[in-house]
Amino acid sequence: MQYMHTMVRVKDLDESLDFYCNKLGLVEVERMDNEKGRFTLVFLAAPDDVDVAKSERTAMLELTYNWDPEDYDGGRNFGHLAYRVDDIYATCQHLMDNGVTINRPPRDGHMAFVRSPDGISFELLQRGNSREPAEPWASMENTGSW
Repeated sequence: MQYMHTMVRVKDLDESLDFYCNKLGLVEVERMDNEKGRFTLVFLAAPDDVDVAKSERTAMLELTYNWDPEDYDGGRNFGHLAYRVDDIYATCQHLMDNGVTINRPPRDGHMAFVRSPDGISFELLQRGNSREPAEPWASMENTGSW
């Protein structure tokens, strides 16, 4: 397992980038605009982590800016922790066998979400290429929120 990033939602992208980059000193590594989903993702890294962030896509802070205004109450501004795993299916099966609910199953062979006992969302991402879709994951529905 390898730590990848932590995601936080931001209300004002420019104001947030001013804080994180200009004031705190983080460096923008990557930006993605998603027209269909109506959001922008900006990945930041500490100056000493920029090379590894670019080459390995790890050790980053992900800022998620939703284009439609939203109030983030109840901690919704904090999104998730992300970890890369060697086998997404084996990891999810192990978690299920130990009583963990798979909130967003790895239907695509690439990504799943689970929650800690305290409600912290964890994104699990397949290392390398996505695995071929397989049952029971391919037809498993989402459970709860993630």
